[in-house]
Amino acid sequence: MSAALGLKAKPIANGITAPDDDSDISALINRLTAEVNQIAVDKTKSIQQITNQMKMLALNALIESSRAGVQGAGFAVVAQEVRGVGQQVETIARELETQLTKRTGDLVASIERMSQRSRGERMVDLSLNAIELIDRNLYERTCDVRWWATDSAVVDCAASPGAPAVSHASERLAVILGAYTVYLDLWLCDLDGNVIANGRADRFRVVGQNVAHTKWFREAKSLRSGDDYVAGDVENQPLLGNAQVATYCASVRAGGQANGAPVGVLAIHFDWEAQARAIVQGVRVGDSDKARVLLVDSNFRVIAASDGQGILSERIALSLNGQRSGFYQDRSGTLVAFHATPGYETYRGLGWYGVIICGA
Repeated sequence: MSAALGLKAKPIANGITAPDDDSDISALINRLTAEVNQIAVDKTKSIQQITNQMKMLALNALIESSRAGVQGAGFAVVAQEVRGVGQQVETIARELETQLTKRTGDLVASIERMSQRSRGERMVDLSLNAIELIDRNLYERTCDVRWWATDSAVVDCAASPGAPAVSHASERLAVILGAYTVYLDLWLCDLDGNVIANGRADRFRVVGQNVAHTKWFREAKSLRSGDDYVAGDVENQPLLGNAQVATYCASVRAGGQANGAPVGVLAIHFDWEAQARAIVQGVRVGDSDKARVLLVDSNFRVIAASDGQGILSERIALSLNGQRSGFYQDRSGTLVAFHATPGYETYRGLGWYGVIICGA
């Protein structure tokens, strides 16, 4: 079981290795298309100038032929033909310009749609990457709490919380915290919700505090066996200096047996802010994306943000349309990509989402 959160993200899905590759190609195609369009416009204007000169020459020839009378009649026919050819060329040039500009305009619009789709799909992949990283990490937390709830020092203290047992359990919890740096504290509680031992007694004076009112304790107390666990939502914990934590619980059972009688509850407090920040800030978005990377809970409450803003206070108006993943543009043109938690192994997740919001 790993003791710390790895900060390197796994390779992005679909072989994406450089976030700006697609945008660079799209920009190149857009530039070349614009150049072709400009060339077409310039050349048709040149043709129109030449045809205007032809028409002027033809008009002058007609005037001179009329002055010449009968002798200029044949020349007048030629001048009329030249004038007619000039008008035909002008018509063709105008049609060419209209068709070319329409085609290049359609091409630019199509490239823009493809670019937006490619960008959106990449952001969905990155959203999945972020939520998968936290899922895998929190799966380990569920393993930790069930494992440590069977520790003999923890079991003995919960069964008979005398001073020697409490001291030994506290020492044991402190040893665990020394190796597993992703936790703020570990609490052993009796079945009435009283904290009887913790691993950082010198820092957090929580022994004697009652947590029976908390949701995670109530759920942990009703667990059916030692194989089950409680995964709490992210919250500010007043007894830990109001730090942001995700609390995981397992029931402590007699003899450390999964089906033994419950004798207490072990609660482990995952240091959420530091670990989640490392994940959202490590997502490989480009500077040009102007992206804000978020983790949100099942109520769309922000629980982690790459810019550090709105954590546990802001709610995102996420338009899912019945989908677990996807992207869309809101009314302001902002790109929003999301992916629901896929869970990992026996950890099914809590309905959280990875979300990336890109500036227009």
